[in-house]
Amino acid sequence: MPFLRALQQPTSPPMKARQCKHNSRNMKRSGDSEGEKRRKRRRLLQELGDQKIPFLGPSDRGFQQLWDSSYSGLVLRRSCSLPAELHGRVQAALLTLRRKGCLLRDLVRVRDRDVFTAVSRALLGEPGHTYRYLDTRLFAIPWHSEDTEVKGQNCCDPDLRLACKALWELNTFFCSDVSQLKEGDRLTQCAKVEAEAKQGEEGDTESKHSEDSKNSEGGDSESRQSEEGDTESKHSEEWDIESKHSEEGCSGSRQEEEWETGSKHSSEEGESSQVKPSEMVVPAGSAHLEGKLPGLAPKSGGTETESVGLGTQEKPVAQLKHSLSDYHIEDKEEQASGQGCSQPSPPQVCTGPVKFNVTLLNYMDPAAMSQLKEEPYYGMGKMAVGWHHDENLITHSPVAVYSYTCHDDKGESSEGSSAEKACWRIGLKVAWDIHTPGLMLPLESGDCYYMRDDLNSTHQHCVLAGDTARFSSTHRVAECSSGTLTYIQSQCQQALSNLHTDPETGSHSLLALLPTTLRHCEEIHNEVEFEWLRQYWFQGQRYARFCSWWTRPMEQLEKDWRLMETMTKLFLATVEEEGQEGEGRREMAETLLSALTDRHQQRQTWRDRCHSSLAQTLPPEEAPVDRPFWGVDDPSMPLPFDLADIINRVESLLWRM
Repeated sequence: MPFLRALQQPTSPPMKARQCKHNSRNMKRSGDSEGEKRRKRRRLLQELGDQKIPFLGPSDRGFQQLWDSSYSGLVLRRSCSLPAELHGRVQAALLTLRRKGCLLRDLVRVRDRDVFTAVSRALLGEPGHTYRYLDTRLFAIPWHSEDTEVKGQNCCDPDLRLACKALWELNTFFCSDVSQLKEGDRLTQCAKVEAEAKQGEEGDTESKHSEDSKNSEGGDSESRQSEEGDTESKHSEEWDIESKHSEEGCSGSRQEEEWETGSKHSSEEGESSQVKPSEMVVPAGSAHLEGKLPGLAPKSGGTETESVGLGTQEKPVAQLKHSLSDYHIEDKEEQASGQGCSQPSPPQVCTGPVKFNVTLLNYMDPAAMSQLKEEPYYGMGKMAVGWHHDENLITHSPVAVYSYTCHDDKGESSEGSSAEKACWRIGLKVAWDIHTPGLMLPLESGDCYYMRDDLNSTHQHCVLAGDTARFSSTHRVAECSSGTLTYIQSQCQQALSNLHTDPETGSHSLLALLPTTLRHCEEIHNEVEFEWLRQYWFQGQRYARFCSWWTRPMEQLEKDWRLMETMTKLFLATVEEEGQEGEGRREMAETLLSALTDRHQQRQTWRDRCHSSLAQTLPPEEAPVDRPFWGVDDPSMPLPFDLADIINRVESLLWRM
């Protein structure tokens, strides 16, 4: 292994096999699976060439039929259907968070490379909750609900506390509203307003079908735009950098109405993504929007984007319509990965009333971006966020998004009407499907949209940039079986229950020496260090600057981790002690070697990340902190930071057995 000193004796074949198995364990998914997906995607893009896959916008014929049949999990709630007071509090809260500097770009990990997200983010949610994406764990600033107001009132200043509470109120509204929708309710709050708008346009021709009316909103995002630069073609895989966890894909589309009948939509899992008519939920007011949206149509709404004509694309798309049968790639194992959980839990499925536990806030000002990528497959326009699924969610749980656009940090509009500005839009596609046309939906400030049922898992979405700055609050049911403070504290208790401390001398000893027990303790040791401590400190001082809620819990986790270092030292002493039984000693040594090797490699990776060129561009209060780190002669630490010598000792011991 490259980081170990060469041994005088050659490594035995069994040891080489063990090392190879260990070294490839964490890289197999990101190497083989990602490489295979890139190769298959590249082949598909080569077939597409310069052709664009069709998509429909509100002004296109067949738009509403497409939405009803293939995107019915997307539901719109117009801004006028929310209480004006709630709009005011939420928008003021977003501006407060922006003004205080709480929204920051994340330095995330994509294909073994660090990149900055294009959008600035912050996580709010239930106290002690985290949200993990692209190998990055975000730690929630607690929203100050009525239940937690007294308990957490001193963790941040009054303005921030008020902002967090406003977003909790929005979250409460979403929880109730989405649950009602799932019972079949319609969004009728805007019916009167929309009907009046329609009456004002009744002199127009009947050519405005209900598909014009169904101008809806679509997904925000939890991933960031591609920032990799080594493209292999005009549409290269860099466009899907969001989708490290199979959330990318060259999905495609299908031919217009002619192709809609009798065609099956295939997802990554090989299941039909077509929605049964009985399952369709049409957003209320969809029949009342015809006269309201001419300015938002993609061909006339101030954007440079035009829907790709379906007739001109019929031949190339027809030739490709079966080509994705070889391109279905399994997603589930990727989506379940990356939790750092020592004992992964089976996937949870969302049942019962919806309870969003976190919201990921996003902010982006296109004027501040030097360059935005073009959407490559459909020609939808500039992307703020590339194609992706939202990850790390409870299966089939909904996502609710509040969208707010403004022209400056005070939330005020600049001169000129909003119609002169290109609006923000959402693009949707059926994942890994080249038969179903894409959908492009404009967004108005204050609009909300829901991605319900299995839409997030069977479809992908992207965010297309407008001309003005935009906030979004994306409310999720995060999969937190291994992502809460309560969880990791219970893990620490499990591990430390195997450590005995003499009340008189203060000396330590291990209670059980079973290999399974020792392995579990070492896995928890690694989990605490790499999924919590280093994740927290990699994001610098950002949390302590805004909110002190996490400060004491992280201090306690570090104390527990130091005791686990003592446990590893005791484990090593037991393995090196002469007179142990042969087979039992060998199994313990192999268990220890695996844990130490993994720990050593991860420490080097995190150290490299903390000192990378990108990390050095951050201001001191945001720059990654390489913690925990200690010098060779630190007497307070049981073991050295660099474990290479100890790994060599254990390897030599195994060689002699």
